[in-house]
This record gives sequence, structure tokens and C-alpha cells, in this order.
Amino acid sequence: MSWNPETRTRFLAAIAERVPAESVAEVHLFQPITQGGLESGVAVVAAEERSEHTPHRRLAVYTAKYRLNLKGPDRGKWEFAMNAEADAPLVTVDAVVQGVKRRSGDVDDPARLTGDEFREQLTSPTTPGP
Repeated sequence: MSWNPETRTRFLAAIAERVPAESVAEVHLFQPITQGGLESGVAVVAAEERSEHTPHRRLAVYTAKYRLNLKGPDRGKWEFAMNAEADAPLVTVDAVVQGVKRRSGDVDDPARLTGDEFREQLTSPTTPGP
């Protein structure tokens, strides 16, 4: 299944509500899954942490998830959650992405957005993404 542009934009906007868009280093978007009238999606988000105590570039790594009811009396109901997974250097993001990929059974690699691409899609939501 490919991304519905409106759902993708809504998901990215929900992420930006939890993490300042200017701090996002990269986002890995997994293809959404539809089952029984529910659509769900997952993303791994890496955001720069601002700290005077850390000499190295450190990232907070999050998993973001949404669930959208497509059918039935709850049609249109949106649920979103975002959880911190790690505080680590950028190389750790790939390990988290691979772990999510393995658990989801997804054979395709997720679409990777740089921080600039993420911010661009927030400001021009009609632009199709990867």
C-alpha cells in the first residue's frame, strides 16, 4: 500500500507537534498497513538534542505510530503515539529502524526523509514524498 498524501501529511504534522521540526535530523517512514478497516503506520524519528553538557551530536530516537479507522461507526478516528526509544548517536538510528523493520515483517526499506525534506513537506503538503 502506498501513502495517502493527506494521511502522510497528518502523520508528519503530528510528529512536528511533539518534536520541534527544526530539531529533526531524519525520519524513516514505513509503508502503512491496512487490516480490517484500520490503517496503521510507523516512523522512526531522530531529533537533535540541545545540551551544553554533551560535546558530541546526540540524538533522541523516537518511534511514532498512528491508527486511522477507515470504516464503520468510528470512521475517521485518529490515534497517534510517540515514544522515546534511545538517546544515541546517528548510527544507532539505523539499528532502531532495522529492529522496527524486523518486528513489522516489512520486506521493503522505509522511506528516509532528511530533516530538510521533513520540514519541506510540512510547509508544502501537496508535494509527494518518497
